[in-house]
Amino acid sequence: MTTRTIGFQQSLAHEWIKFRSLRSLVWTTAATAVVPVLGAVFVAATGSLRPDDTILGGSLTLSVVAQLLAAVTGALVITGEYGSGTIRTTFAATPRRTTVLSAKAALLIGLTYASALLSCTLAYAVGGALLDKGRYAQGEPLPALFGIAASFTVAALLGLAVGTLVRHSAGAVTAVIGVMLFPSLIGPLFGDAQPWVAGVSPTAALQKLTQTSDATSETVGSLGAWPSLMLVAAGTTVLLLLAAGALRAWDL
Repeated sequence: MTTRTIGFQQSLAHEWIKFRSLRSLVWTTAATAVVPVLGAVFVAATGSLRPDDTILGGSLTLSVVAQLLAAVTGALVITGEYGSGTIRTTFAATPRRTTVLSAKAALLIGLTYASALLSCTLAYAVGGALLDKGRYAQGEPLPALFGIAASFTVAALLGLAVGTLVRHSAGAVTAVIGVMLFPSLIGPLFGDAQPWVAGVSPTAALQKLTQTSDATSETVGSLGAWPSLMLVAAGTTVLLLLAAGALRAWDL
């Protein structure tokens, strides 16, 4: 029991060192944090917010883009090592491959949730300061902002799972973006099952949580924001478990 705990802690420390030493990860993480704030400034400067939208939704107009970047970061956390070949060294140092995957997941959870909560809260504050409060509904930022940060975290973990399975940066990035956007595109084709199909994406949960007028049942399903987030989290957990099983089975 003690050995397992120490192994995880050491692996987490190693993952943090690797993360901050790779410019691609640092820059995508920084972009994920900056994009929502830039979106709030842009919407306020252009006056492009629609009358039926909320200040919360308008302030987080570019949050979907930022969420996609979070998913890309999650994929690159592991595919970067596959590309460079350092994954063999990592597994030689930590033979329990699930410990490595768990450490990567824990690092992503902490970094993504904290940065997303901070940046989206700041974006909302900027939007609230710049947009006309008398013209637009305020929206309900709490507890929505906590759910929004959680949806970013789920997206990052989804990227990690896809990256583990695909093992190639370009392929994993393409695949995870497709996985996140595809459900809302095909949802209307499934009739009564549409709420489950269109809602099984982090982007769908995010749009509902931001209370944007774009979050129609045709595009993101008719499930509520929190049930949609829980559904996405459950699906991501299953995919991570499949990735962990594949990681143990593969011979590198």
